[in-house]
Amino acid sequence: MDKPVLPLMMLVNPAAGRSMTNELLGTAVDAFCGSGYCPTVYYTTSPGSAITITEQYAGDYERIVCLGGDGTLSDTVTGLMRLPAERRPHIGYIPMGTANDVANTLGLPLRKPAVAAEKILVGKPLPYDVGEMVNVGYFTYIAAFGAFTEVSYKTDQELKRNLGHLAYVIEGINSLPSIKGYHAVVEHDGGVTEGKFIYGAVSNALSVGGVMKMDPQVVNLSDGRVEILLVHEPSTPAELSSIVTGIGSRNYADSPCLTLLQTKTARFTFDEPVSWTRDGEDGGRHTRLELRCHRHAVEIFC
Repeated sequence: MDKPVLPLMMLVNPAAGRSMTNELLGTAVDAFCGSGYCPTVYYTTSPGSAITITEQYAGDYERIVCLGGDGTLSDTVTGLMRLPAERRPHIGYIPMGTANDVANTLGLPLRKPAVAAEKILVGKPLPYDVGEMVNVGYFTYIAAFGAFTEVSYKTDQELKRNLGHLAYVIEGINSLPSIKGYHAVVEHDGGVTEGKFIYGAVSNALSVGGVMKMDPQVVNLSDGRVEILLVHEPSTPAELSSIVTGIGSRNYADSPCLTLLQTKTARFTFDEPVSWTRDGEDGGRHTRLELRCHRHAVEIFC
């Protein structure tokens, strides 16, 4: 007796990274077809179109697989969050982008669509928390402000494709002279933290920007909490050195300029409008911003 053919939605960003080709896409399609799935392929056509496509069509499928970078995944998740929880299909992610922080966090193979497809087919779905910048949008792995946060969305797309992660490094170096501190009051589940910060990140990930690593003994992708990392403005070369050492070793307690918190909700209040990024894209300017964590919002294969 023939096995039933299972419908599968594939959402493809043809502009992601440097490796997306019809041949590589075909290897992923073949893997799913060989396991009883009938893929329907949707192509993104412009920034944000993945949100609309997902919201409109994903509820009709048991699984959705997105091929692209972290931005494509972020848009896919945003589209799913606009659906009732019971209509959200499980997500498979085939990372083809440049930084691939979510892929690194989930241990997915980079730019190897056939291998990633096999892992989706045999893997188990992980209940995955999704963050929200209230009245702004959702994020899958990070919302941040301050030093280097403008690097991702200000880096030229052609430079990203040609140089990969080196493009982020180059843009980061160029931004060093413009780093400044922002006075902020941060309200969180554990109380209130106040200071002048050159960087702040609210994340649910083990890797941020491909450079900053979080301790896997601390981060739990499914616990209903996000991590807040605050980098205080250094006043001496020794404090600056402690920041570099603390981030490099993932031992944030050793630096007086690093604060690591865990919380379900947070509220940031600044003295002036501050630019934020949301999953590497422009998150707007805010003097007051609330964030929250949606526990087990989606399920993703890893």
